[in-house]
Amino acid sequence: MEHDYEKLGAFYLGRQVDPESGRRKESPFLYDSKDLTTHGVIIGMTGSGKTGLGIGILEEAAMDGIPVIAVDPKGDLANLLLTFPNLEAGDFRPWINEEVARQKGVSPDEFARSQADLWREGLAGWGQDGSRIRTLKERADFSVYTPGSSSGRQISVLRSFRAPAAAVRADGDAFREKVQTTVTSVLALLGVDADPLRSREHIFLSSLLDDAWRHGHDLSLAQLIQAIQQPPFSRVGVMELESFYPAKDRFDLAMQMNGILAAPGFQAWMEGEPLDMGALLYTPEGKPRVSIFSIAHLGDHERMFFVSMLLNEIVSWTRGQQGTSSLRALVYMDEIFGFFPPTANPPSKAPMLTLLKQARAYGVGLLLATQNPVDLDYKGLGNTGTWFIGRLQTERDKARVLDALKGASTGSTSLSSQDADRLISGLGKRVFLMHNVHDSAPTLFETRWVMSYLAGPLTLAQLRTMESPATPNREDPRLPPSSSPPSPSGLQPGVSPAAGVRPAPILPPDLPQYFLPSYRGGSDLIYQPGFLVAAEVQYRSARHGVDEARSLLAMAPFQEGPVPLDWGLAQELELELEQLESTPLDGASFGDLPPQASQPRSYGPWAKDASRWIQATFPITLLEAREAKLVSHVGESTQDFRRRLAEAAREARDAEVDKLRKRFEGRIQTLQDRERRAQQQVDRRAGMAQQRTLDAALSVGTGLLGAFLGRRASTTRANTAIRSAGRVVQQRQEMARAEETLEAVRRQLGELEAEMHDSLAQVRSSLAGDADLGEVQIRPTLTGIAVRVAALVWIPTEVGTGTHLWR
Repeated sequence: MEHDYEKLGAFYLGRQVDPESGRRKESPFLYDSKDLTTHGVIIGMTGSGKTGLGIGILEEAAMDGIPVIAVDPKGDLANLLLTFPNLEAGDFRPWINEEVARQKGVSPDEFARSQADLWREGLAGWGQDGSRIRTLKERADFSVYTPGSSSGRQISVLRSFRAPAAAVRADGDAFREKVQTTVTSVLALLGVDADPLRSREHIFLSSLLDDAWRHGHDLSLAQLIQAIQQPPFSRVGVMELESFYPAKDRFDLAMQMNGILAAPGFQAWMEGEPLDMGALLYTPEGKPRVSIFSIAHLGDHERMFFVSMLLNEIVSWTRGQQGTSSLRALVYMDEIFGFFPPTANPPSKAPMLTLLKQARAYGVGLLLATQNPVDLDYKGLGNTGTWFIGRLQTERDKARVLDALKGASTGSTSLSSQDADRLISGLGKRVFLMHNVHDSAPTLFETRWVMSYLAGPLTLAQLRTMESPATPNREDPRLPPSSSPPSPSGLQPGVSPAAGVRPAPILPPDLPQYFLPSYRGGSDLIYQPGFLVAAEVQYRSARHGVDEARSLLAMAPFQEGPVPLDWGLAQELELELEQLESTPLDGASFGDLPPQASQPRSYGPWAKDASRWIQATFPITLLEAREAKLVSHVGESTQDFRRRLAEAAREARDAEVDKLRKRFEGRIQTLQDRERRAQQQVDRRAGMAQQRTLDAALSVGTGLLGAFLGRRASTTRANTAIRSAGRVVQQRQEMARAEETLEAVRRQLGELEAEMHDSLAQVRSSLAGDADLGEVQIRPTLTGIAVRVAALVWIPTEVGTGTHLWR
C-alpha cells in the first residue's frame, strides 16, 4: 500500500523533533525536492549521521526519478548499491565487518543474521519494508565508478579534452571559465600551483585549448602534448612565443605531461566510459541513474583533478539545457574539505561557484556535505537555500556555522543567534536542524532509517566484487561517436587504429622532425620513423673536367637492434626539403621510435654515416670512349655523347688526313719529279735510239751500194755503218735502262700512294664515332659532402600492410 510519505516531488527524510521536549513526532518530515534547486549543504561531525542523511536524500531522489551524480571521497556512498529487498542474512553476509563480529564474540553468519534483523526492524520503525527497497532498485540504475582504477566501472577522463558545447563557446565568460578551470585542473595533476594571470604554463595551455575549442576541435592528451611542442600559433599576446615560452621549456612541460601518460597504472584513466553527462544521468532506455564516483583511493592531486574535470563537465552540460523550476538533476559531494576553501582557489572552486550561482535556472541542484565547517567558503555558500546542521565537534565550528546562518537567514526564516546556538548545542545523533529559505521557520528533525545497508567505507577489493561494469550501449543517441572506449593512446605496441590512436612521442625541442607528405590520411595511417639527411655534394675531377654541385635529400628507416639505422633500405627522395610537412595528418598513429632517435646527440654520428653512404651510393657516372680519350659531360646522354664523338672523329680524321698528306706530299712530289725526269730520259733515249737507228740504216745502205758499185770509199762507209749499228744497240740499251728507272720510280710512287691510303684508312677506323663506350665514376670526397639537415622523418604507411603512402 502507499504510505503517507510517498508524495510526488517530496523527499521522505525522517520525522520532525519537538525542539522543547526533544521527542520525535509521528508525522513524516517531507522536503520539497525543487527546494534543492537553490542547493543545500550538510554540516556535521563524524558520528552525527551526516552520511546517513546524504544517502537518504539520494535514495529519495532515485525514488522520485531524479538522476544523481555523487562524488564519494570517503568510500561510503557505494553503500547505495547494498540494497536487499528480501532482507535475508545471506544478502548481508558478504558485506559485514568480520572484525566487529569477532569483537562481539559471534560468528560472521550470526552477525549477518543480526544485521538483517536490525535493518528489517529499523526500516519497519520508519514505515518502510523490503517492497520499498525493491521499488528503489526498479526506479533507478546504480553504478559505482572508480576513476584511475579498474575495480569499479572505469571512466575515461583523459582520453579527450572535448570541446565544450556550442552554448558554452558562445558565452564568452563561460568559455573562459571552462578553459581556465580545465587548465588549472591539468596543472594540479602535475603538482603545479599556477596563477591563471601570471603562470606562463597556465597562459600557454589556456591559449592551446582556446585555439582548439573555439574551432570546435577536441584534443586528446597525446594531441595536447604534441601541441605543446608545436603550437598552432607563434605569438602569445604581443610577445613572440619563443620569448614568452622557449621551446626548451615547452619540452620540459611536455615531458611532465608525458610522464603522466607513461606512469604505471595511468591506463585506467584512459579506458572506460566517457565522461559524458547525458550517459551518466540516464541509461539508453531513459532510466535515471545514480552515478557514484568513488575517489577514496586517489591521491590529493588526482582527486582535485578528477573533481574539477567532473564539475566542468557538469557546468557545460547544465548550460546546454533548457530552463526549468523543477529539480532536473542532483549533484552530491560527500566531503568538500579542500575543494571549497575560504581563501585559496583550487581548480574545483570556480566550477562549484558557477553551479551555485547559475545552475538553479536549469534545475540542477548542488548538495555539499562536510565535517570541517571551518574550512568552507561561507561567502560562496551565501546563496545556498537549505542548510542541514548536525552535531558539531568544537565551539569554533559552531561559531563559524552561526556566522554563516546569519548571512543566509532572510525575512521570516531568520533565526536568532541565541535560538540557533541552543538548538545546535542540543543536537543528538541523526538529529539535524534544517534552515530552508523556502520555509517560514527552521525545522528540527531526525533522519529516517536508510534502505541501503551502511557497511561503512568500501575498499577497492569490495567494489570489485559488485556487479561487473557494464559496457555503455553504443547505440545510445546521447553518446557521441567518441564514446566507444578505445585503448589508451601510445601505450600498447602494435596497436591498430580500431583500438586507438598512438600519439607522437615527446621529442626535445632541438630535435627537428619532418613528415613526408601523404596522399591519404585517416585512422589507417601510421607514421613510421626514419632518419632524414639533406646534403650538398661537391664532385670534382680535374682529369675529367668535372666540377659539379648537387643537392640531395634521402632517408633511412629505423630498425630494431643495436644498430638502429638500416642503410641497406635507404633511398633518395625526389622531393625538396621545403616540400616536407611540419605537422602530421589528423587521426594518424605513430610507430615505435628507437630510444637513440629521441636523443639529439645521436644525429651527429648518423650524419657522418650518411656522408659515407652518400659517397658510396651517389657517384657521378660518365661515359668514356677510351680510344678517343673522351668522356661525357655531366648529364650528357649517350646519344648526345655519341654525336659529339662522331664530330670529334671527323675533326680528328680531317686533321690526321692533312697531317698524313703533308707527311707524304714531299715524298710523293720527289718521286713525281723523278718520274718526270725518268720519263724525259726515256723519251730522249728513245729519240736518240731512233735517230741512231736511221743513221745506222743509212750508213749500211750507202756502204752496200758503194760496194756494189765497186767504190773504195764504200768500204769506209761500211765500216762506219757497222759502227753506227753498234751505237744503236748501245742507245737502245741506255733507253731500256731509262725505262727501268722510270718503272722503278713509278713503282715507288705507287707504293707510297698505297701507304698513304692505308694510313688514311687506319685514321678513319681508329676515330670512328661508333666506338665501344665504357664508364667512369666520379665520387665525392667526404670533405666535399656538407650535411645541412640531419633530422627525424616520419614516413606515412598503411596499417597492416606497411605500404608507403607518401607522394
